[in-house]
Amino acid sequence: MKKIKSSLIFLLTLGFIFAGPDYGIFEKILNATGSFEETTSAFETALDESNLTLHSKYDFNSSDIDGQKSRLYLLTSPMYMKDAENEEPNTISAQVLRVAIYEYDSGRKTFINMANPVAHAMVYYAGSKKYNRLKAASESVAREIRNVVSKVPGEVVSEQMEPMRDEEGLNEFNGDGPAKMMALWRNWEESQDELFDEKTMEAAVARVEQTIKGSEDAGTEDCIGWRIISKIEFKDAVYFGITNEYTENRTTSINSDFRSNGKSDDAPLPGIDHASAHPMEIIVYKDGRNIKAIQYGQMWRMQLYYWDSGYAAFAKYTMIPGIISGSIEDLFED
Repeated sequence: MKKIKSSLIFLLTLGFIFAGPDYGIFEKILNATGSFEETTSAFETALDESNLTLHSKYDFNSSDIDGQKSRLYLLTSPMYMKDAENEEPNTISAQVLRVAIYEYDSGRKTFINMANPVAHAMVYYAGSKKYNRLKAASESVAREIRNVVSKVPGEVVSEQMEPMRDEEGLNEFNGDGPAKMMALWRNWEESQDELFDEKTMEAAVARVEQTIKGSEDAGTEDCIGWRIISKIEFKDAVYFGITNEYTENRTTSINSDFRSNGKSDDAPLPGIDHASAHPMEIIVYKDGRNIKAIQYGQMWRMQLYYWDSGYAAFAKYTMIPGIISGSIEDLFED
């Protein structure tokens, strides 16, 4: 009996020893000492001097943000794109680098975080023959972003932010815990829902642009109408980052409802630190001889970025992902 107990303790201990580290889907990289305006200005200056490519920046626009400012930057790295140029074109979400500068906590201090490139590589490149090389490339580009941010006044940090998962969990991500059924047990690729197909890339890209530009953002109360905030061209694929006020409002406020850390009278929405989960994405890509336009299943995407809201939030607001994905689908109905 003693030998059995000793063996069990050894195996449990071994599991803790060899368990991999947890990676945040976000990473905080600066506690700024300047104001929001000073920090964004310094970051943009440093970015201009870097090898990263800035495609767009935009400020969150939600009447319920209560004055808390947040600006999102969409970037790419020529080095990282070169490493991934022969990967399947529907993986390009991993190549879009997102950095957010936002006001948070008492006194509305300013912070910078990023959508963690390493965690995203672990999701999208899990099945690649070059997985280890691409993971190393994602680590390199993360350092490149941190190097840019190090030129901004403040305390440089590297803090993994919730939701947290280990490498295996990210490789196989198809939802969290009992909520996997809400995501239909789908991984990133299975979650990509086809919006339409076209005969040529030019026709598909034009259809996305014309359709979304022809819609009108209805504001925070109705998920109707979208805006294109970024269009990024890749080999055999085009990435569209889209947004509307309803989605920004709901994702921020719901994540804030179930959190106390970072919430204060003058900064009531700590969920603003999830700004780099945005934008929503439409990807046009070559699939063999076909051209497809897809979006991600929003329940899968919401769990990837907002699981720290807790199961109660997903149960209470279970209709929100469907409302968002349905709104995008409705745009392209024939």
